[in-house]
Amino acid sequence: MTSTLIACIEAQAARLSTAGVSFGHGTTNAFDEAAWLVLWRLQLPLDALDEHAQQDLTQQQLAEIEALVGERIASRKPAAYLTREAWLQGVPFYVDERAIVPRSFIAELIADASIDGWLSEDTSRVLDLCTGNGSLAVLAAMAWPDVKVDAIDLSTEALEVARINVDRHGLQERIRLLQGDGLAPADGEYDLILCNPPYVNSGSMARLPAEYLAEPELALAGGSDGMDFVRQLLAAAPRHLSEHGVLVLEIGNEREFFEAAFPQLEVAWMETSAGDDQVLLVTKEALQAC
Repeated sequence: MTSTLIACIEAQAARLSTAGVSFGHGTTNAFDEAAWLVLWRLQLPLDALDEHAQQDLTQQQLAEIEALVGERIASRKPAAYLTREAWLQGVPFYVDERAIVPRSFIAELIADASIDGWLSEDTSRVLDLCTGNGSLAVLAAMAWPDVKVDAIDLSTEALEVARINVDRHGLQERIRLLQGDGLAPADGEYDLILCNPPYVNSGSMARLPAEYLAEPELALAGGSDGMDFVRQLLAAAPRHLSEHGVLVLEIGNEREFFEAAFPQLEVAWMETSAGDDQVLLVTKEALQAC
């Protein structure tokens, strides 16, 4: 019995749907997840589906795909942990269980130049706080070729993954990896701080699907209202921002908790593909006034 690539993807998508797996680590639905896994297993580019849709697959290829999708279902691990690769704004990154799967909406703001208007020709230092696998640091260095980037994470294991990505993209001379808690390792002042911190509130943590529980809890859990790390960050940030420096902060679905915790803080909400309540920008001046 033979199968075309597109028929195989449709069959595997049905398996994923029936199994009730959860998405959100690079795909949002069963078909896209199946396409990712099938194309990766066949060592085809992820944008090559149309070109190869009618290609006949061998029995060995079908068996290998069956096994991979079976592992996805049985383990409930995000697909990125099985392929050891994730893509953000078209850029490939290595990832494994030592770091959260990269998916920050801040990447969109870097790519579409939404942050650029808050910067100047004098912008020279950027910090990626809670860098995880280093993806935002890499994207920042690519977007702004004249800046130096520091990337901080509490997890030494996550920084090992970040090192792989910094080296992979040849940015060793422009990205410095620092280990420590919050802004403690920060060196002086930055013109821009990017931060996708742990912000999931405890109620939401208790309801997370298995795929999210496969990630390091340290990168997700933000305390009872999700704001434990954010409180420390906003208190310390003014000391590490230059005169006209800004902080771009992702808080996911926690806007209600954020506004309850910081009712007097003036922020600008940034438009992303998920709406205008996932990422905010705040100036040093606003932080000092609060």
